[in-house]
Amino acid sequence: MKPFADNEPLTDAELDRLGDLLAGCKGGRAMNLEELDGFFAALIAGPETVMPSEYYPEVFGGELSELGLNDLDEIQAVLGLLMRHWNSIAGALRAGDVHVPLLLEDEDGLAHGNDWATGFMRGMHMRHEGWAELVNDDQHGGCLIPMMALRHEHDDDPAMRPEPISPEQREKLIVGMAAGLVSAYRYFRSQRQETQRASEHRRKIGRNEACPCGSGKKYKKCCGGTTVN
Repeated sequence: MKPFADNEPLTDAELDRLGDLLAGCKGGRAMNLEELDGFFAALIAGPETVMPSEYYPEVFGGELSELGLNDLDEIQAVLGLLMRHWNSIAGALRAGDVHVPLLLEDEDGLAHGNDWATGFMRGMHMRHEGWAELVNDDQHGGCLIPMMALRHEHDDDPAMRPEPISPEQREKLIVGMAAGLVSAYRYFRSQRQETQRASEHRRKIGRNEACPCGSGKKYKKCCGGTTVN
């Protein structure tokens, strides 16, 4: 998807249309809007870029050619709406704003957040090793606790379930998911910036200069042995 281009959020009518298109995919394995929103949020915030060709099958529950969409116009419509929604999330995070999770309500008008958390963790799974670094970070990993709590609220394994969640706690967890998304985004952006600065520093070192690793050798004879100026 083209990042940060046309990041105007989808209207309610457009969200309804996207939801209908996803629900109409053959096989019934496509994500709903809430799960999609969490999934995209994790991919955008995460440690590495994930290309559409890799995550489309997760969104649709299969390859586009197998989904029974009626014609090219319908396919272009769903892909265009997906791109807009991706860009609205990415644009908000890039601007330093909070992306409020898109949550569906049940017949009583209550939002539970379980599907959003499930989608988010599915997105994490696509770059499991990178996310594991944040999960295991004692200082920053707590930002993911709200997602984990709501993801496992109804887990088949009783050992994975949190304590019963009250309405007040659920509201705090949902707010925590929004804040946790921002924290995860900043965590991985900081890492990328440090990697980029280190790469730029390496490129600026002359091949005949002393290697910054402290070996006493010239850069070209040490860490810069494969670098071409």
